[in-house]
Amino acid sequence: MEELLRYVSVEVSFDGAAVTHDVSFTLHPGEILGIVGESGSGKSSLLRAAMGLLGDGGLVTRGDIYFGGLDLPDLAESELRKIRGAQIGMVFQDAAASLCPIRTIGDQIYESMAAHGKISRAGAEQKALVLFDKLGFEDARRVWSSYPFELSGGMNQRVAIAMAALMEPRVLLADEPTSALDVSVQRQVLRELEALRAATGAAIVLVTHDIGVVSAVADTVLVLRDGRVEEYGSAESVLRRPTSEYTRRLLDAAPRLRRS
Repeated sequence: MEELLRYVSVEVSFDGAAVTHDVSFTLHPGEILGIVGESGSGKSSLLRAAMGLLGDGGLVTRGDIYFGGLDLPDLAESELRKIRGAQIGMVFQDAAASLCPIRTIGDQIYESMAAHGKISRAGAEQKALVLFDKLGFEDARRVWSSYPFELSGGMNQRVAIAMAALMEPRVLLADEPTSALDVSVQRQVLRELEALRAATGAAIVLVTHDIGVVSAVADTVLVLRDGRVEEYGSAESVLRRPTSEYTRRLLDAAPRLRRS
């Protein structure tokens, strides 16, 4: 089976101190991989490492992250910029903070799409409204014309997913996309991630501290503890027959979200 994204013994460090150790996994087309672990376990750092967004002091100090035959940590920023957004998209934990509060959703979508290809504003709007409809948005035109502060936190999170999806990336990295949302909105966001996969064939890496969220949608699960892989395998095996006591404790503590 084709490999889209492959981490090989990845170590991420900040100011010389490693926060992940020897992490390996493979992502295939159409797969949803759930990475779960407590806060501070290195989950978000793994996603940011692929995007080249570790910030000052952050560095992949060992291992490789392969995408399309390229080792992402070795790429120059100019090369990585061509991949970021267009081929690997990312949804950040606090979507409202990642959106500009004084520009409409439509303006921001158009700017994002125009940065990676030639498209008119009318063309961007048409594509956005079609995707909004596919993802079950009510009153899509109102959303296009709204400012972020006019939308709820859950709606901003859903808009962020749609914005990333409009670039038609092969891989979508979702960093805690359901945190701070109530259970009903969590279900809605997860349904939209599944709808996105069905509509575009994108593979998704879903990072969360809530194993209940992972159990609702993931095909494959990686459990991270203190920056190390505790368990990795199919959702069926990890969630129903965990070999790690740590995974069992996470499962015992998690609320259940039913699969759609």
